[in-house]
Amino acid sequence: MQLGVETALYSVLIYLSASKTVESIIEGIEEYTGVTIITPKSQKVAEMIVEKIGRGITLYKGTREYGKRGHTTSDLEIIFTVITRLEVSILQSEIQTTDLNAFVLMYSIKDTKGGMIKK
Repeated sequence: MQLGVETALYSVLIYLSASKTVESIIEGIEEYTGVTIITPKSQKVAEMIVEKIGRGITLYKGTREYGKRGHTTSDLEIIFTVITRLEVSILQSEIQTTDLNAFVLMYSIKDTKGGMIKK
């Protein structure tokens, strides 16, 4: 009996779907993403996150030092929030409508505890 390319591709597909299923069972279905947003329009972005997405935020006090225009010192608020991976695209499109030049950093979060994670 000889295995063909089609059988091998189906085997790979089954393996990938089985591994994702096992990972979801072990790790849980919800995956969280930490988002840090640096923008001079932090109040508008913060209000949008709370009102439209329904997530809590943390504001850090920061100082802008170096950028495209060289050395300029100015105070600003840095936004941090935790969202689900399903909310990432919603957040990105809302940030684009509020501030095209916002600096957004996203990263996966392994585990969370406390706060306003669950709706």
